[in-house]
Amino acid sequence: MSGHSKWSTIKHKKAAKDAERGKIFTKLIKEITTAARQGGGDEDANPRLRTAVLAARAANMPMQNIERAIKKGTGELPGVVYEEKTYEGYGPGGVAILIDTLTDNPNRTTSEVRHLLTRHGGNLGEAGCVGWMFERKGLIRVSVSDCEEDKLMEIAIEAGAEDVTTEGDVYEIVTSFEGFNTVHDTIERAGISIASAETTKLPKTTIQVEGKQAEQVLKLMEALDDNDDVQNIYSNFDTDE
Repeated sequence: MSGHSKWSTIKHKKAAKDAERGKIFTKLIKEITTAARQGGGDEDANPRLRTAVLAARAANMPMQNIERAIKKGTGELPGVVYEEKTYEGYGPGGVAILIDTLTDNPNRTTSEVRHLLTRHGGNLGEAGCVGWMFERKGLIRVSVSDCEEDKLMEIAIEAGAEDVTTEGDVYEIVTSFEGFNTVHDTIERAGISIASAETTKLPKTTIQVEGKQAEQVLKLMEALDDNDDVQNIYSNFDTDE
């Protein structure tokens, strides 16, 4: 079992505030548009697009927004072409950080990412320096109030999930990258509401940070997450609540 992603749990709790500012929808629309541009607008034939649409639906994005983003990707509507780039580096305490971006100006994004890392006690590394510390996984969340743990665990494990844990007010279901859609669809068919669903990168092991160092790491992660070009951030830090 991969290491737990503390940032993933914190980000989920932060999502309500982000939703108010439109941050989540902006990032999801960019992902949907890029997925459709690269693999076409058919969800059944484009796994990346299907995953992006599942995440958008879980975030309660209106269907018309989703359809418009797909059409921008396929060229039926005018839209911006985004370039994908992943940055690797280190934060306070030597924690590993992976940063996925979608940008229309790579030079600007590189400069901003480097600045944010340096400003918060980290540094930008070479390609490949920390990527090997993470594994691609599926991550599905279900509110504790929506289902009994034993029932959810039975359904999820039977469908191929690797692990089910309780993190605060949600259950977190971890799947293999390949088995993500199967587990998601099985849970949905069982009539269980899904709070969020995404493919992610989980650390193979974690590094404990405490006190001032933990505060620095969290400030860095939040600053990166607030950047308009940053789509996803993954880290191997762990800290007490």
